[in-house]
This record gives sequence, structure tokens and C-alpha cells, in this order.
Amino acid sequence: MSIIGFFKYNKNRRITIEAWYFCMWYRLLIRFLPSNKLEKRFGIRDQETSREVSKRDYYWAYRAGYEANRIAEKTPWDSKCLVRALAARKILERRKVATTLYLGVGWEVKEKNPMIAHAWLRCGELYVTGGNGEGYAIVAMYGNSSEDK
Repeated sequence: MSIIGFFKYNKNRRITIEAWYFCMWYRLLIRFLPSNKLEKRFGIRDQETSREVSKRDYYWAYRAGYEANRIAEKTPWDSKCLVRALAARKILERRKVATTLYLGVGWEVKEKNPMIAHAWLRCGELYVTGGNGEGYAIVAMYGNSSEDK
């Protein structure tokens, strides 16, 4: 799709541009910031947000997750689970939607390095990015509250 086609036919162009920008931004932060400074951007540690949210929040959560995942597939840099979750979270934070970011570990029997890490994002009952975390043990969760914004 050409740039003209993008602006003419993409009804979600604003959120698409946000997803691209935040994927790039968080990829740079993950690459260059030490983990203790990066963790400060994740939210409030050990806080889990409510599983009951409004239809408006579900609407935005679905759109943010869709665009973050779609754009992450097309970036020239690695946009794996943590980048996707942080990008979608930032998009939702700008719209005052509460989310919980989960970090987990799992084990692969076939790999040389059996421990693998994963990140996923939840809004209400909807898993926005990264699936539902099945097969991973939660090691940390970070909530943000829509009332704080």
C-alpha cells in the first residue's frame, strides 16, 4: 500500500501511527536502558487492574492490540512480546484505559536454553497482546489505573 493509500483507506490511521511510533520507542528503550530504569516504565509493581471494564475500554483495547500486533509484524526491527505489550499499553494509557502487564517464564523441553520469557497485556477479561499467558509462570505484574491519568 502506498502512503497515499494508507491515509486514504486506513480508518485507523491515528492509532496505526501511534503503534508504529511506540513500537520503535520501546524497542529503543529495551535496547539501550538498563533493566532497572526500564522497569520504572512498566507501571505499579504487583498491582492488578479490575477484570470489569466498560464497553468503551474493550473497544480501545481491541483496536490497540490489533494495531500493535499488526504493526509489530512489519517493523524492520524486532518487535517481540514486550515491545507489543508496552506499545499497546501506551496507546491505551493515552485513552485512560486501565491495563495489567504480565511478565512470565516458561520452559521448553527441546531447546538448549530451556527457560523462555514472555510478556502479555490484559484489559478487563480481554488479553490485548501476547495471549493469555498459558504455560508461563507469572513472575511480575504491573498495573496502571485509569484514575491516575
